[in-house]
Amino acid sequence: MTTISLLRDRLRAAGAGPSHEQRVLRLWVQALPQDSGPRDIEDFLPRQLREALPEIMDALQGIARIASRHPSQDGSHRLLVQLADGQTCESVLLARDGLCVSTQIGCAVGCRFCMTGRDGLLRQIGSAEIVAQVALARTLRPVKKVVFMGMGEPAHNLANVMEAIEFLGTAGNIGHKSLVFSTVGDERVFERLPHGPVKPALALSLHSTRDDLRAELLPRAPRIPPADLVEAGDRYARETGYPMQVQWTLLDGVNDTAEEMVGLVRLLKGRYAILNMIPYNTVPDLPFRRPAWDKAVAMARELHSRGVLTKLRNSAGQDVDAGCGQLRARAQPVRIYRAE
Repeated sequence: MTTISLLRDRLRAAGAGPSHEQRVLRLWVQALPQDSGPRDIEDFLPRQLREALPEIMDALQGIARIASRHPSQDGSHRLLVQLADGQTCESVLLARDGLCVSTQIGCAVGCRFCMTGRDGLLRQIGSAEIVAQVALARTLRPVKKVVFMGMGEPAHNLANVMEAIEFLGTAGNIGHKSLVFSTVGDERVFERLPHGPVKPALALSLHSTRDDLRAELLPRAPRIPPADLVEAGDRYARETGYPMQVQWTLLDGVNDTAEEMVGLVRLLKGRYAILNMIPYNTVPDLPFRRPAWDKAVAMARELHSRGVLTKLRNSAGQDVDAGCGQLRARAQPVRIYRAE
């Protein structure tokens, strides 16, 4: 597992000062050649670092590689990313220059409707491995927004995720409100996020307003009542000035009921929040199904009319195993892809 801190240590050992270190890492995450920029590399970098730079760049490029690409008809691209130890995770290039990244191999939360958590948590993804997903994606297209909504629960890998967020919000040239930290809800998140130098937007994976149903759907999420989660998220949103995104995966006959509609109005009306309703990507062998689109549209309109700002989002890449963890689950021995 490679971290940004370890990369900085290696650069310093090779003679880099703070400005040299920042230049090398900034050009890496922005997928630019090391001789880019107005300052000549021969004049700016010390000789010891210049001599070590080819080996350092090989190490940076070796953190992660694109094992396979899966373009969708909707314009998204699901990427299977192979890390240095052979483990794989998933990233998704989204519309409007967005990228969804993974923070863990597997997941300990065990959401019943998600493929990622079926095998539990295999290992954490280091902060440099998270950033490498952005660097790789930028070899294919611009990335101006990063959402931490891929494989894993970011709150369970908080140190690495926050280091990656700080780096992306500075050297990575991504606006703070365009870094979106997604969580099922954890007290450590609400303690840590307000105090970082880069404060990301917050996405709360709610999925039910009922304590009992949420515990069933998210069996190993912290047992914090949905009302308390919304209250904590609303407080953070008002502190940062970025509305909280409430994520709601629509499951046919499960959380698309009249009771849940009443609960959503009760919890979200008047909050500094946007409800993102996302019809489920059906996963083989799991018992959940995607609701009819007409029903989802009617729900979104009804909630909006009752004072809940609601966006109905069509899940990206449904024709390319877009359910989180599906691509990794079916992957065969990988062939490394290198961008031209």
